[in-house]
Amino acid sequence: MQDDRQPSGARPSLFLERQSYRRRRLTDAARLLPILGGALIAIPLLWPRGGDAADGVPLSSAILYIFTCWAVLIVVSVLFGFAARRISTGDDSEPGQD
Repeated sequence: MQDDRQPSGARPSLFLERQSYRRRRLTDAARLLPILGGALIAIPLLWPRGGDAADGVPLSSAILYIFTCWAVLIVVSVLFGFAARRISTGDDSEPGQD
């Protein structure tokens, strides 16, 4: 006679629904967005500086880069918001559908 029970130390497999899994990954990505933004905005600190205009990066290029990063971060956060809203409205549907 076989025993179908699992050993006491083994954990049963955990099944996550797709919507729950996607919501968690979206939340993880949204939490990493400020870290990515800080890293992108800090990149001009690594650019070479020089007394002459030929040695370093012009200040106008650095400011343009920073505002471009800022705008991209805003667009990405808006997209995350739309995706979160779409996932939350998808949770209201029947649990058996996917």
